[in-house]
Amino acid sequence: MMDINQLNEHFGLPGVLAFHATESDLVRADITTPHATATVYLQGAHLTAWQPAGHQPAIFTSRKTDLAPGKAIRGGVPIAFPWFATRHDGKTGPSHGFARIQDWTLAFAALAGEDLHLTFTLGANDLSRSLGYDHFHLGYQLTIGSTLTMQLTVANDADTPLVFEEALHTYYAVADVHEIAIAGLDGVSYLDKVDSFKEKVQHGDITVTGPTDRVYLDTTATCTLSDPVRKRRIAVAKTGSNTTVVWNPWESGAAKLADMDPSEWHEFVAIETVNAATDAITLAPGATHTMQARVTLDELHG
Repeated sequence: MMDINQLNEHFGLPGVLAFHATESDLVRADITTPHATATVYLQGAHLTAWQPAGHQPAIFTSRKTDLAPGKAIRGGVPIAFPWFATRHDGKTGPSHGFARIQDWTLAFAALAGEDLHLTFTLGANDLSRSLGYDHFHLGYQLTIGSTLTMQLTVANDADTPLVFEEALHTYYAVADVHEIAIAGLDGVSYLDKVDSFKEKVQHGDITVTGPTDRVYLDTTATCTLSDPVRKRRIAVAKTGSNTTVVWNPWESGAAKLADMDPSEWHEFVAIETVNAATDAITLAPGATHTMQARVTLDELHG
């Protein structure tokens, strides 16, 4: 892995992209494009901030999260791979997989027009091998500007199928979760994880009125988050994903999270671009799979 000086020498762009180390030796990229600012940590290729010009921050990261090597960051956009939540084959392993607690390699950085393009890669390592994952490669492309595009590609280098789950577990910043509504999933079936995984059907827009953890199945729909207090709308369009997860721990759940201040739960809602549960991916030998989320902001009128 390159050190700070090497990263700045190879990839730094004056006034646009600079690398810094935290007190705990995590490496972060600080980004300023003509139309947005952002922060990405190399651990987990983890985007923790994105703020289009003229808007308040669009991405929530907990003020209490531990920025420490090998420890998952609370908020931003954690990358879940190769399983979502607990390991799908019943074996043990870190929550949401190992990708979000590993150092990724920055392979490419360039300003194209007014957008910054970054590409990160992750391959097999000691941790992944200890968990049974030895023949895969991940590529993660971020396009940062007035729109945020996140694209995760999985390659199977094995001679047997690779079965995995994946998620871009995005925390969106809102003024007050009590006031928001999420459109786009009307009529979609979901598993309600706070009600014993019962299968239910969404009727109308989603509002958050208590602990919420819903796995919406077989949907490729765009979700639109309306935040009337901030007078804005966030649209999340996706490809290569058949699952959408909507999550907020509410006060009761947040109190159990050591890396979240008890007052922060009302400041975000997670709308996650996912392939999980019955939508888990079985990838043939030599094949690749790409999942993408494209996030746009606009003003909410009326």
